Amino acid sequence: MTLPLRLLPCGTGGVLVEITEPDPDRALRAVLALAAAVRRDPLAGDLVDLVPAARTLLLTARPGVAPDRLRQRVVALADRLDPGDPTPPQRTVTIEVEYGGWDLAEVADLTGLSRSEVIHAHTATPWQVAFGGFAPGFAYLIGGDPRLAVPRRTEPRTRVPQGAVGLAGRFSGVYPRESPGGWQVLGVSDVVLWNPDAVPPALLSPGTQVRFRAVSVSRTR
Repeated sequence: MTLPLRLLPCGTGGVLVEITEPDPDRALRAVLALAAAVRRDPLAGDLVDLVPAARTLLLTARPGVAPDRLRQRVVALADRLDPGDPTPPQRTVTIEVEYGGWDLAEVADLTGLSRSEVIHAHTATPWQVAFGGFAPGFAYLIGGDPRLAVPRRTEPRTRVPQGAVGLAGRFSGVYPRESPGGWQVLGVSDVVLWNPDAVPPALLSPGTQVRFRAVSVSRTR
C-alpha cells in the first residue's frame, strides 16, 4: 500500500515527510508505521535524528549523506508499508498513579462512566507514545480506551503540578514539570520523565508502550 505523502527539504541535510492523508487518526498511524520501518531499516544508520509528529516525520542525515538517498529510501519503504498494521512497541514503561485528580468526576460525567470505571479504562488498556512536544519529556499517548476521548478544559489552569496525569481529545499524557495546562487531570504520579543527565534524557520515546497502574485512589485531591 502506498502512503499518501510529500517530501520537503529541511535545512541542508534533512527531509520532512508529510503524510497527506486527511483523516488525522490514519495520518498519525501512518507516521508511526513509517517511523518504525525507518528504525528497522539500514537507513537508520544514516540518521542523527528522527522526529515524528501528528502527521509529519523529520529525518536528519549524518554529514556527507545525500538528502536524495533519504528521499529515495523513504519512498521505497512507504511503497510497501501498510499503516493499518499494528506498530509493535519498542519497550514498555509502567507509570504508577494516585487517581482522584481534580477532573476525575468531570471525566466520569463526560463519558457516562463511574469514577472507578474511568480509572479501570485508563489502566486496563495500554497506551503508546506517538510523539513528544509541549515541554521536554512530555509524550502524547494514543491507543487507550476510546471511551476516554474527552475535550480539553474550557478554561486552562494557570498551574498544573508536575506528574499530573491527564486526558485531552484522544490523547493521554503526564506533565513533566509544573506548568499551565488545560488537560483533564485524573491523578498524579511521581515518575521522572525528563533527566538531562540520563541517556536518553526522556523516559518516554516514540513507540514506547505505557501502562498506567493505580497505586491508590484519593477523593480529596
